[in-house]
Amino acid sequence: MISFVRGEVAKISLASVVIDVNGVGMLVHTTPKTLAPLRMGQEAKISTAMIVREDSMTLYGFGAEAEREVFETLLTVSGIGPRLALAVLSVLDPDDVASAVESKDGKALTKVPGIGPKVAARMVLELTGKLVHSPNASQSVSLLDAAWKPQVVAAMTSLGWSEKDAEASVDKTVADQPELAAHGNVAEILRSTLRWLGQDHTRSSTGARS
Repeated sequence: MISFVRGEVAKISLASVVIDVNGVGMLVHTTPKTLAPLRMGQEAKISTAMIVREDSMTLYGFGAEAEREVFETLLTVSGIGPRLALAVLSVLDPDDVASAVESKDGKALTKVPGIGPKVAARMVLELTGKLVHSPNASQSVSLLDAAWKPQVVAAMTSLGWSEKDAEASVDKTVADQPELAAHGNVAEILRSTLRWLGQDHTRSSTGARS
């Protein structure tokens, strides 16, 4: 079993990444959350699960060990394969899955494309007692030198902000909301930074008028 891959990011697609491991390109299917902080040419370490079939060997990757554990547990449910298990983690965090099962909230599980009421009910039934509800669980396998900041700054400069102002705004936003840096979600950090800028400009304008 390949438990993780580490190397330079050679290619990023919508639902996968290719990691150059000593000259061998390892194709890893993963979630948008795991892909978000990755950048071409950046070194990354991703926790993986290998699924072996008669005609294939496929790697699935995760930014946190908790995600891999939930992924592997989801595969024990009748009718849930790797693709659907990965779809679950694309929509819900590991703790969200555990909470839904614990509270028997099948409706929360149906937010995942491909999971209807019957499958959700089966998941609740078969996963009860198998998932750990751990809201404070930390990311045990991290992406090396996560490049979320350069990506956010680049997105802001493309919108017309100067690099200096963009960096200062991102730093301020993350200082106010440290959990953003921990998650490393580029889209979320960008939205929060633009929201902060809007609020800051509103305050400045109000102050100027008064």
